[in-house]
Amino acid sequence: MSLTETGTLVADAARSGGAVLAFNVITLEHAEGIVLGLEAAGLSGILQVSENAVRFHGGRMPPVVAACREIAASAGVPVSVHLDHVQDLGLARTVVGDAERLGISSLMVDAAHLEYEENVVTTGDIAEAGHRASLWIEAELGEIGGKDGAHAPGVRTDPGEAASFVARTGVDGLAVAVGSSHAMTTATAELDLGLIARLTDLVPVPLVLHGSSGVPLPALRAAVANGIRKINVGTALNLGYTAQVRRFLDADGSVTDPRKYLAPAREAVRDVVDELCTEVLCG
Repeated sequence: MSLTETGTLVADAARSGGAVLAFNVITLEHAEGIVLGLEAAGLSGILQVSENAVRFHGGRMPPVVAACREIAASAGVPVSVHLDHVQDLGLARTVVGDAERLGISSLMVDAAHLEYEENVVTTGDIAEAGHRASLWIEAELGEIGGKDGAHAPGVRTDPGEAASFVARTGVDGLAVAVGSSHAMTTATAELDLGLIARLTDLVPVPLVLHGSSGVPLPALRAAVANGIRKINVGTALNLGYTAQVRRFLDADGSVTDPRKYLAPAREAVRDVVDELCTEVLCG
């Protein structure tokens, strides 16, 4: 059984001066491809399901999470299950109350859309409850670029404010705004490595990089060297997945068996994961 805890993976990465990669799951093929890629690279990783993905599955979280849990449990490398970008407090409380059965070991509280003080109180309340359930809790104090209602692309996390936020909320990991944006389809983002280093010096918990699909591989390696300990990846998987589906259907418009085009889509996810693990963590 290789189902493990996110907190353990992040702590191991921090001790070694490395990072753990966390990959977004939308379909079963995503989860399978991610684990195949992790196994090919011989590295541990995180399967993460966002609130948006739960919404895509009709608001029914347990089935998609159960699939991730079972795929992680049968993996040849340590894999954890994380619930990401949770704004729905009812969903967060469900995870906290039933985490052990679900197989979820970590949760990102996404209250960054709220006013700062409300974010602090909301995040702190969920963190306190989550810790009683042995959950590793991630949060952010301001929206990362690329989301609806986000700050301007040049927004940056203030180190002093970040340290205060962590002290007041008790979170275990902090997503920081250092130049990346969600949903980028080209790797052209420029990270503020100096800011990452300053945040690492002042913030007493591991730092998390969101929007990593838009960051060039050398910059991701440099981010790890400067203190990033969890790297979230989503769009890069979808680019590979969708390209293979489109290629197959463009070549054969008569196909009706989804296995014909989902198999290469799963392989594309595997290849993206393998490359990222190898180039970022072993390069």
